[in-house]
Amino acid sequence: MTRKTSKGARNTKAVKSETNAPFLKNEELTVDIIGLTHDGEGVGRANGFTLFVQGALPGESARVRVMKLKKQYGYAKLLELTKKSEDRLNPPCDIFKECGGCQLQHFDYEAQLAWKRQHVVDNLKRIGKLQVEGEGSDSGQVEAGTAGKANIAGITVLPTVGMSDPWRYRNKAAVPVGASQDSKELIAGFFARGSHRIIDMDDCLIQHDDNDEVIRAVKRIGRELRIPPYNEETGQGVLRHVMARTGVVTGEMMIVLITNGKRLPRQPEWIEHIRKALPNVKSIIQNVNERDTNVIFGDETRVLWGSEVIYDELDGIRFAISARSFYQVNPEQTVALYRTAVEYAGLTGVEKVIDAYCGIGTISLFLARQAGHVYGVEIVPEAIEDAKRNAKLNGIENASFEAGPAEVVIPRWRKEGIEADVIVVDPPRKGCDPALLETILEIRPERVVYVSCNPSTLARDLRTLEDGGYRTEKVTPVDMFPWTVHVESVALLTRNS
Repeated sequence: MTRKTSKGARNTKAVKSETNAPFLKNEELTVDIIGLTHDGEGVGRANGFTLFVQGALPGESARVRVMKLKKQYGYAKLLELTKKSEDRLNPPCDIFKECGGCQLQHFDYEAQLAWKRQHVVDNLKRIGKLQVEGEGSDSGQVEAGTAGKANIAGITVLPTVGMSDPWRYRNKAAVPVGASQDSKELIAGFFARGSHRIIDMDDCLIQHDDNDEVIRAVKRIGRELRIPPYNEETGQGVLRHVMARTGVVTGEMMIVLITNGKRLPRQPEWIEHIRKALPNVKSIIQNVNERDTNVIFGDETRVLWGSEVIYDELDGIRFAISARSFYQVNPEQTVALYRTAVEYAGLTGVEKVIDAYCGIGTISLFLARQAGHVYGVEIVPEAIEDAKRNAKLNGIENASFEAGPAEVVIPRWRKEGIEADVIVVDPPRKGCDPALLETILEIRPERVVYVSCNPSTLARDLRTLEDGGYRTEKVTPVDMFPWTVHVESVALLTRNS
């Protein structure tokens, strides 16, 4: 006992010497929560030291246990709320505390919208070094009145565009498959927070009802056919993931079975059972992924039954969607996002518009209805083929598409006489390639419309464009993913005279 205590004391001293914390690991204390991190953790302060507390909300006080300490901050477990926020909700989802799919179901929806807008504001300030005039907080704390608009170095940040009914919005579900720890039967659901432990799920409140029906049916069929679920640790088993896509307007459904190998045991029975259970299914696809990876899809995709694509509509524009197409998961908010992008483009019917990162042509076709001509570029050749097919599907002739790196294709277009009046970018979370930003600054279009899924890289790239002679006029955050920490934004930049 004496030895154990001595060893523990030595460890405690070692921990304390590596941190500036005024307390020790496993110590219990009370903290005031002053904000939220980009991951949705409460930002707590105690004796001038920062502790991140999962499940706590701004304005609350909480008794916590210190779990991990770094030099300048630490992590703590929420034990008890000594003061609750008026914005706290009882999460309607039974597995919210375990599942990693949503982070904010305990946070009032209007307060979420205000926080997401403030999150954009704070990133523009801290990362973009764009000065706030009269409003905004470095802490990210949600304060009264933050749902209004802010002025940041001339930038108007508008209220977050939310949903009237922020549930059942996702048209795509992609869930891992595994075995239950006790019975070893096939299960499917989302990973628990911070782990690869699957939380079995039959009903997800942010998924379209049809997607939930697909997941339930595939689990049941897999169990009936005794299909071995994939085991990450051993690399054995057959079924790795199941993906469901739903055309919200058309009602068409696609099912993708991602397998660990080309052979799908009892394939005819799979098809028969799925068609019987799900009459609206139009496409049953197999994707083969034999690699030891967290990436869902492998390189080989084949149709088991039905069509290669399903169809859906956005604002009257029809789209063919294949298994691996990038297609926004919230149709209602996608229309709001793209209408804002078109509005910011300021089109009169004669402009030449370049759509970088055009994907399957979704924004391009929205723009083409009001532009002279739209030129879309995307590095993924399959996406460009989809974009061409979607333009043809809608009878849109003033849009053309080319595969390749935007920073290579766009300068060549310029040499060929294509001078863009407007450039629209919709990059992945890592933001724009620096070479593309340089290309934009060389071409110097009148307007740049930046559609972003990551406030931090948006702020970084706006800083680069502002330094190169542009002024960011306004930003509209759009809540594409209610009850999660994610927020999309549309920014308008105009060229300085």
